[in-house]
Amino acid sequence: MIFRQFSALIRLSLLDLYRRKDLFVLLVLSLVLLAPLAMIQPFGVTGASRYMNEVAMLLIWIFSIVITLGVTSRLFPPEFESRTIYPLLAKPIGRGTLLFGKYLGALTTSLSALLFFYLLYGMMTGLRQGEWFPPIFMQAFLLHVGFVVLLAAFGLFGSLLVTPSANMTLCGIIVGGMLFYGQRLPALAEVTPVPAKWFVWLSYAIGPHFEFFDMRQRLIHSWSMVRWDACLLTLLYACVYSAACLLLANALLKRKKL
Repeated sequence: MIFRQFSALIRLSLLDLYRRKDLFVLLVLSLVLLAPLAMIQPFGVTGASRYMNEVAMLLIWIFSIVITLGVTSRLFPPEFESRTIYPLLAKPIGRGTLLFGKYLGALTTSLSALLFFYLLYGMMTGLRQGEWFPPIFMQAFLLHVGFVVLLAAFGLFGSLLVTPSANMTLCGIIVGGMLFYGQRLPALAEVTPVPAKWFVWLSYAIGPHFEFFDMRQRLIHSWSMVRWDACLLTLLYACVYSAACLLLANALLKRKKL
């Protein structure tokens, strides 16, 4: 029964999410932007193609963030506004099952788009450089999957607190801040006065460390792979943090008067 409920919710979420045109717009836009990069040699120098790879990976990360936040931030607010959540809860289904089923549907949609992006990038670099899907590519994709798993749970939790636009804005600021400054927070805390220093350390302690999953430089420059034990620990961190977000979201959903 639980499996049938989850499969029905995932299927319903996928049908609802793929009806929206913005997802297909991003997929077509990524195809239009990334495909020509396979044919470009900047300045006529073969070795300079790494700059094209850097542009491509930056676009992939931006598109994956936009798609994941766009999908998860609108999971529950439209249901509350249109009152379509009542028929779902009228059936023999718990709120926790509803929440986790919607999360799995949003996650499946986001990961399917991410898989498309990475396949396109792998074919692009294979055509230009003759190296098809090296091991570092597979590891970078696996860690990016962990990033999406964490971001989807984080966005779903925010969808129960604020409006979709505010959720996307706040989550986008947090993601961008952690990607750019997450590793620098300990050094920043050391030179910050005492009142603000505690806030910086608290942000470093409980904040979602999205920068752990960023392997763009290693992939672009063909550096050595990360040790697999470190990679697995990073994925475990994504699972544990995502579980915490889902538990908090479940508690919020149960407290809502429906």
